[in-house]
Amino acid sequence: MAISLSKTFLSITHQVFPSEKCRPGSFSGREPQLQRTTSMEFATRSLRVPRVSSKTSGSLSSSIDELDKETREERRVADVWREIHGVDDWVGMLDPMDPLLRSELIRYGEMAQACYDAFDFDPFSKYCGSCRFTPRQFFDSLAMADHGYVVSRYLFATSNLNLPNFFKKSRWPKVWSKSANWIGYVAVSDDEISKSLGRRDIVVAWRGTVTRLEWIADLMDFLKPISSNKIPCPDSTVKVESGFLDLYTDKDVNCRFCKFSAREQILTEVKRLLEIYQLEELSLTITGHSLGSALAILSAYDIVETGLNVLQDSRAVPVSVFSFSGPRVGNVRFKERMEVLGVKVLRVVNVHDIVPKSPGLFFNENVPPLLMKMAERLPWSYSHVGVELSLDHKNSPFLKETGDLSCAHNLEALLHLLDGYHGKGHRFVLASGRDPALVNKASDFLKDHYLVPPYWRQYENKGMVRNEDGRWMQPERPKLDDHPEDTHRYLKQLGLASHH
Repeated sequence: MAISLSKTFLSITHQVFPSEKCRPGSFSGREPQLQRTTSMEFATRSLRVPRVSSKTSGSLSSSIDELDKETREERRVADVWREIHGVDDWVGMLDPMDPLLRSELIRYGEMAQACYDAFDFDPFSKYCGSCRFTPRQFFDSLAMADHGYVVSRYLFATSNLNLPNFFKKSRWPKVWSKSANWIGYVAVSDDEISKSLGRRDIVVAWRGTVTRLEWIADLMDFLKPISSNKIPCPDSTVKVESGFLDLYTDKDVNCRFCKFSAREQILTEVKRLLEIYQLEELSLTITGHSLGSALAILSAYDIVETGLNVLQDSRAVPVSVFSFSGPRVGNVRFKERMEVLGVKVLRVVNVHDIVPKSPGLFFNENVPPLLMKMAERLPWSYSHVGVELSLDHKNSPFLKETGDLSCAHNLEALLHLLDGYHGKGHRFVLASGRDPALVNKASDFLKDHYLVPPYWRQYENKGMVRNEDGRWMQPERPKLDDHPEDTHRYLKQLGLASHH
């Protein structure tokens, strides 16, 4: 069972705060219910939590700092959600770090991490490249029911592209799909969590690359007009990296899972959900880690450029991206177009991570403006979008020095850094008590004296079970749904039906 969120055991000055037991849940073929979930825990969770400081010696047990003695009126997410989602470009919220923004960033980061925890990476599984859970059981299976969201649709992409370190394929001859990979999901906040958030939140989470960094070498590192792949744009000089664009727009008409491109899947699902909840206050939040961050930025641009976020009563649903360890996506004209459209992007990065420095190693937003102006037409001149929150893993006393570059790119490590960050020059203090052991779930980054084994997340018996005859076998999984029956109708409304 994958462990996510802060559902762990954390020992604090001889007091133990136990987690709920992870409920496996039985799989069923019933459609996910979008109106309400049974979990109401998150809505009643206090916004004020103990702050946990680290000691550089001793066990993983941590001591609680005294809570702030000054009494302050508690702020609620429902009161400041627009500021958290960047209406003022996060001015004054990053240094010092706003506690509600930190909490929300971690929450959305965990929704991106869920893509890794649910993905079947095992090449000896006939379901390699798929999601291990059905949409209805997704968050329950990951012990994330208290997030208060319901998955409405899974997202797939064709693995026929030249990104071998992103796509995973089974070694067995009989597989769930020969040309598809699961790359994320769309989820909606339930009634209870929507009340605490102050609006109905639609989330798109894109899968990235968990540890291996070789996918960077797979990139063609070549910019091309975003309009060349039939994405609307009034300016032909707006360009993005060609590999990201192809991943977002390519499809395989002979595959039931990727007969629609990732772009078509996301646009039709967002349109459907906006119609269902059009009378409510809404937000659209897109998140992703690594390569998934690039897809998050591309899809956010696409949704706003097509005007999909504008409701029938002319209200514009705010679209925000929370990017984790993401690469550069496009050129400076793409950056400027995103700003004109009002897409808000907050990028959380580790300063020692090489991925946010790619592509555009030589020509990027950090070079002198005159030189950048001269190089803006070059096919390898890139610029980051949005606002950056840079963290440094060397500030965490939990983490060790390592030459493994993938550690600096690890999402769980980045969420750990977020939890301890209070502003530049401030002491590293874990604000929520999020378990540092999560860092080593898929890495070897914690100091050895904490006695947490590296790469500890394992699937029991590699998924093998004993059948009624006593023989070991890989069990069959519930059949994954491909696409809703009304996809064609929404494609027609979007003017994309002619592409099929």
